[in-house]
Formats: sequence, C-alpha cells, structure tokens
Amino acid sequence: MNGLELLLLGHKLVQIGQDAIPASGIHKLTGSARTVLVDVFEHPGSSIKEITERTGFPQSLVSVSVARFREAGVMVTEPDPADRRRTLVSAAPGVPERGKRLAGTATVDEELARALGVEGGEVREIVAQLESLARRLS
Repeated sequence: MNGLELLLLGHKLVQIGQDAIPASGIHKLTGSARTVLVDVFEHPGSSIKEITERTGFPQSLVSVSVARFREAGVMVTEPDPADRRRTLVSAAPGVPERGKRLAGTATVDEELARALGVEGGEVREIVAQLESLARRLS
C-alpha cells in the first residue's frame, strides 16, 4: 500500500463512520469545520497556529471555525499563559463526552457490511481488525 492508497482508504473509512453516526449537527458541518472540530478534540490546548499546521487549512479558516464553535458553546479559548498573544483552544467541558453519548451504541457493523458486501462473522473480524488498528494508533 502506498500513501495515496492509504489516504483513499482513510477517506472511505471516514465516510462509513459518518454514515454510522445517527443524524446530528455534525452532519451539517463542512468537511473543514469537522476537521477542525476533531483536531481540537484530539489536541486540547492547541494554539490556532498548531491547528493550522496539523490541518493544512489557512489560519483565517481555522480562526473563523473556532470562533463559530466558541459561539455555539462547543469550544473554549483562553490566552496562552506563556505568550499572551497566542490563543489556546479546547473543547468546552463535557462536549466530547456528550458527542459520544449522542453517537450512542450505534456501531459501524451495518455500514461496513453494506459498503463491503459482507456479513456476519466476516464483519466482526473486520471490526476487530479496525479496533486493533485504532488502539495501536491512539
């Protein structure tokens, strides 16, 4: 597998994951806003510059996304104590946990089965492999 193949696989897995999540506000977000949201959840206390570097988006897009999320009560910002010119961004208290609860007990099994054209034990085996990969990457 080369880098492009991995990138395409990752994109397909994102689509399957989105389809498996019950309809919510996250489905209405643009791809860039969703990426900023996930980046902040994965890297709390990051500066706008750090988010920009990780996502590859322009600083203006990241700043606008963060401002909108802050207004919606999804993110909080604070000045960096080490450098008051920088703004640090984190998920608002309880937001990631609330999102996990909203996703509920829905699993990806059904969406994976549909996307791959497999069922039963083969789906469970693929899910187990994905869970193993997720543990190794986190």
